[in-house]
Amino acid sequence: MNAAEAEAFLPVTNEFLESVLRLEPRVAAFDCDGTLWSGDAGERFFDWELREDDVFPDSLSRGKLSRTMRERYAAYKRGEVEEDTMCGEMVTMHGGISELSLMAAAERFFDSFFVAQIFPEMRELVRRLQENGCAVWAVSSSNEWVIRAGMKHFGVPESRILAATVAVDDGIATDRLIRVPSGAGKPIALREVVKKEIDAAFGNSRWDTEMLAMAKHAVAVNPNPDLESAARERGWRIFFPEGVGPRS
Repeated sequence: MNAAEAEAFLPVTNEFLESVLRLEPRVAAFDCDGTLWSGDAGERFFDWELREDDVFPDSLSRGKLSRTMRERYAAYKRGEVEEDTMCGEMVTMHGGISELSLMAAAERFFDSFFVAQIFPEMRELVRRLQENGCAVWAVSSSNEWVIRAGMKHFGVPESRILAATVAVDDGIATDRLIRVPSGAGKPIALREVVKKEIDAAFGNSRWDTEMLAMAKHAVAVNPNPDLESAARERGWRIFFPEGVGPRS
């Protein structure tokens, strides 16, 4: 970014931050992948962990699991597996693995590949909202371990993370699914857990539409074309962080 671009960028960013802060939200909900950082950390982690020796230590089991899950993911991309189902399987596949090892792997992955993809404007917004007493919730259909790793960089506590989650028994992940906050599942999770009105919500894809619609104030951040179109129709605020812009 040259000096002229920086001068143009800063007022736009500051105006966006101040416009949100002026709303004085007490509760805010943020999607994560594509909204707080560029790219899909859950999808990338899924591919990465199936190739890593220390996540699934039994090489024979890992090879079988990798083949099965990659076939399922290919079917999902062809539209043969529902979004909620695929997101659920991408977390239940960890049954029998120590949660400590999963969390360590997720932190290693996120710190290696996604810290640099965090949108600085969004990190600053989350920081200032919390500084002003706003309860910030992270809501994602990616697995909980990756989202927890990511939200450490935003200062959001684990108790305010709603992600794809399984029950954990004696420190070991099970295949008993608790929730997959995707699409309509996002407002369901927020109503069940937060039990307060959502003052502001931020998302980037059609899977965030229901969450945005439930909030008093909705912001489409770095939106995919489908959400951008819906946001314009509904009069929602649209914000593109530095380095991204409207897609053709």
